Amino acid sequence: MTVIKNIAKDRVLQITAFLVVLSLFAARPKLEDISFDTLWSILGMMTVIQIFEYLHVLDYFAYRLTSLAADSRQLLLMFLGLAIVAAMFLTNDVTVITLIPLYLEIAKKYKLPEILPVTLIGMAANFGSAFTPFGNTHNIFLMSHYTIGIGHFFSWSIPLLIASIILLLGFTVFVKKIPLPAVGFQDIHIQTRPTVITAIVALFIFAGVLKVIPSYVGAIAAILLAVLYNKQIMKKVDYAIVLTFAGFFVIVSVLQQMPWVVDLISGLVSSAHSVFLTSILTSQLISNVPSTVLIGKFTNYAAALFLGSNIGGLGSVVGSMCNLLVYKEYATWGNHHAGKFLIGFLVFNVIGLIVLAGMGWLILDFVY
Repeated sequence: MTVIKNIAKDRVLQITAFLVVLSLFAARPKLEDISFDTLWSILGMMTVIQIFEYLHVLDYFAYRLTSLAADSRQLLLMFLGLAIVAAMFLTNDVTVITLIPLYLEIAKKYKLPEILPVTLIGMAANFGSAFTPFGNTHNIFLMSHYTIGIGHFFSWSIPLLIASIILLLGFTVFVKKIPLPAVGFQDIHIQTRPTVITAIVALFIFAGVLKVIPSYVGAIAAILLAVLYNKQIMKKVDYAIVLTFAGFFVIVSVLQQMPWVVDLISGLVSSAHSVFLTSILTSQLISNVPSTVLIGKFTNYAAALFLGSNIGGLGSVVGSMCNLLVYKEYATWGNHHAGKFLIGFLVFNVIGLIVLAGMGWLILDFVY
């Protein structure tokens, strides 16, 4: 019952379901337009993420690293580094849910700055998740839809990660250095064998994304492992994102059958640079996940779409679902008014979007 309630109250899914119902009045979706490989892979990754959460893997590294910080800027750099690495494997959502409350707890205790550091942790999570094929759900879609090899994918993501790190380091200069006393380390232990087994299952899911094995194999293995460890894990899996993706496929299938829509979107994505800009701009309005699915059905400029959709996670609060979680976590744990945080968040994100979009344009011209 709790699972159904969590699914039902997901706002993005509610909007998607409404649009699906509307689209059915226009045309009947085609079964072949629904990427079941993508849906299996997302279900598998969402399950593995909850297993890692259950094993407290990220909590362990968060407390271990922060106990070493000597000042506020060094503390932030450790948080940003951990956010980037963690999001590569655990997604940006799990990363911000874990790290932002921890940072705010420390900030409250030692009177540290909050708005810029929390915003940067959210950015770092977005950047880290963009680096791996399974860090973002839309990266999974891109890998499956365009049948992208792993080497090819990293040839896109490495330049973007380098540019993103340069941007983050530039922002950290504006964080004042405040000396810190030793931050206490909580005694959290990692269960080695379950963690290793979970990592192996994650590799099965990754193999499914690369089409080395059927995608359902990794998903079923993840579900069985979760049930073996603790049945309650399956109640926390984000089924809404799986259903939301299914809804996106239905909507796009209908749109593909409407000539005027095809002509309109095709006109907007007729070149690599137009795909890049269109994916950034549409991400600001409808988030980068649905934007990627929509544009991906109308263009073969996969590299430009990858670059634009991941950079488009910056900017507005809806640019990425992770951004909404950053705001939600601050509203829950922050020590200042949430409205004040939102203004600062938007200012820094828009600056970051403009700078990174410029760097992305150069990457598209001279690296890809």
